[in-house]
Amino acid sequence: MSDSGRVRIDKWLWAARFFKTRGLAVDAVNRHRVKCNGEQVKPARELKLGDRLEIAIGDALSVVIVQGLAEQRRPAAEARLLYAETPESIARRNTQRELNRLAPVPGANLRGRPTKREGRLIRGVGGC
Repeated sequence: MSDSGRVRIDKWLWAARFFKTRGLAVDAVNRHRVKCNGEQVKPARELKLGDRLEIAIGDALSVVIVQGLAEQRRPAAEARLLYAETPESIARRNTQRELNRLAPVPGANLRGRPTKREGRLIRGVGGC
């Protein structure tokens, strides 16, 4: 935990394990995918205890309250102590997860180039 009482938002997002690298955290903040107290911020913005963050990762939106400050990345169990997710955010995330399970987006499971067999099936060639 930090003794200074303030930590850069990009460092905190990385330390709280929302992003794998600080570079990814900086990129998300620059693309306005992270808001602090409802405002768009820059990566150097200093967080303090009690700040409300809205973090958009992919199509998921998490709303968290900062409860601890850290400049160093620690184990996941310790990182979870740095924030508290709001009940509305948890409910929204669970609803979205259930909707994705019941009616997945077509093609969501496709990764990379199709294999030769998959290409034939796509083109309708062959009786496979």
